Amino acid sequence: MKRTLNLLVLFTLVFGLFNAAPAEIDKFDTKVAVIEFETEIIDYGTIAQNSDGTKIFMFTNTGDAPLLITKVKTSCGCTVPSYSKAPILPGESGELEIKYDTKRVGAFTKTVTVMSNAEGGNKILKIKGNIVASK
Repeated sequence: MKRTLNLLVLFTLVFGLFNAAPAEIDKFDTKVAVIEFETEIIDYGTIAQNSDGTKIFMFTNTGDAPLLITKVKTSCGCTVPSYSKAPILPGESGELEIKYDTKRVGAFTKTVTVMSNAEGGNKILKIKGNIVASK
């Protein structure tokens, strides 16, 4: 009987500690980075072959923790990203430069995946346009 009572008390204490722990952790872990882009799609329109394929995605960290972009992946090797590895502080803005290889003729749609510590996980951006042969 005494052993059963001791096990019951021990179980109650352990169960109570596990239920209380997340509330304590959440209290200290409320700051998050939030990345907001001015636009998530850039339309090059119709451009001439071999013209400048550089465009900029502007963004702001609207959260209350530093934003760290860890990686940017593109859907093909014809699209090259460039971005700052430095943290973007809350309220500050940054830019993601995309350079598309315009030597290919025809319509295109490509994706750019931004991986960061921002709330909501990965952000998928798009570029599109149509390249016509230069005269």
